[in-house]
Amino acid sequence: MSADERFRVAARPGRERLILELQGELDMASADLLGDALAGANLANSDAVVLDLGGVSFADSTGLKAIFRVRKLVNEGGRKFAVTRGSPQVQRLLGLTRLDEHLQTLQTPDDELD
Repeated sequence: MSADERFRVAARPGRERLILELQGELDMASADLLGDALAGANLANSDAVVLDLGGVSFADSTGLKAIFRVRKLVNEGGRKFAVTRGSPQVQRLLGLTRLDEHLQTLQTPDDELD
């Protein structure tokens, strides 16, 4: 099974933000797809980017690096960045690495950002 079959990113506009809905496994095989999705997204009318992690069933350290690489690019562009909660495995990994302390986490992709 290819990375394209195990991981998908759908971009959809929200209230003055771009929401990237992630589905599947975010790991070494699929991490570049996340960066590609951001690079191909139209950010013209977006003040923020939200990664909706609700559909991510698994993430590894490469997947976490991909999230933080996207965060860096978004922030460098002068936009806000946030994520929604992922699966228990994803949340556990974020907690164990304490990376959750560096991410604004929303309940839904349309919640108010800080």
